[in-house]
Amino acid sequence: MLAEDIAYARTDEYPLRDREYKDECLTEEDIRKIEFIHIKFMRCRFTGCDFSGAGFYSAEFDNCDFSNCRFGGSYWKDSAIKECKGNGAKLDMAVLKHVELENCRLDLTNFTGSSWEGCSVRECGFRESFFSEVRFRKVRFEKSDLSKTDFFRTSLKDIDFSDSVIEGITVSEEHRELQGMKVNMFQAAELVKLLGVKVI
Repeated sequence: MLAEDIAYARTDEYPLRDREYKDECLTEEDIRKIEFIHIKFMRCRFTGCDFSGAGFYSAEFDNCDFSNCRFGGSYWKDSAIKECKGNGAKLDMAVLKHVELENCRLDLTNFTGSSWEGCSVRECGFRESFFSEVRFRKVRFEKSDLSKTDFFRTSLKDIDFSDSVIEGITVSEEHRELQGMKVNMFQAAELVKLLGVKVI
């Protein structure tokens, strides 16, 4: 049913609204620039799908798999992504406003150039993901794994990482990204190594 609805929306340039999709499986589907309003996806699997430029308004992904899918330039507002797997997905240049991410696996995901505002991230994994040149505003990370994540040219000011994992993160040679970030004492000892300081 989802594939048919997407085809209809693409043909008539009409948003999908007030619907719920369960256990759907789509492969290499063209979903570019389609708007989803009050849509809930449950246990859906997307393989090689292209959501570039799509819009998600009050939408929810629950226990879905969109690994390696493309969401470049997509727009998210008042939406939620819970219990999902999105390893290797591309959300470069995406805009996320008041989005909740909870218990998701998003390792090796590309968020380069994206913008986050008023978002909440809880118990998510972003190992070796790319947050280069990202704009964070009032974003909260809680008990998440950001090991070996790339924060090149992304200001982390006022973001609290004290109960998250940030080992091996990458920043610029000037280390400006680290100014004003909030960490615990053990993380601070690890971060000073980036500055060339040896703790004895």
